[in-house]
Amino acid sequence: MKLNSSQIERTLHQFDAQAIPAEHPAIPKLERLFGDHTYFLDNNGLNIVEPVEAEQADNRFGVIVNLASWTDDSAASLQPHEPEPTELVVDLETDLRH
Repeated sequence: MKLNSSQIERTLHQFDAQAIPAEHPAIPKLERLFGDHTYFLDNNGLNIVEPVEAEQADNRFGVIVNLASWTDDSAASLQPHEPEPTELVVDLETDLRH
């Protein structure tokens, strides 16, 4: 799922990661491999946000899905694998103005 700038900001407040900017040179290759998403890098590797499957799922909540893991501790290379949903669910509509 492609997130807008507000959703990216909300996700990063709940998920310790870095968003890969849409203009990054790796994005076209990632989109060919995995589809049209907003991509995040964290300590585990490459991740996306997918809508939570639920009755009232109006894309308010998203689950973090890991697509590729770091090959070693240097975090220099990623190894793709089958998408693995994590336990982390983010609220994409939380008001951050506290």
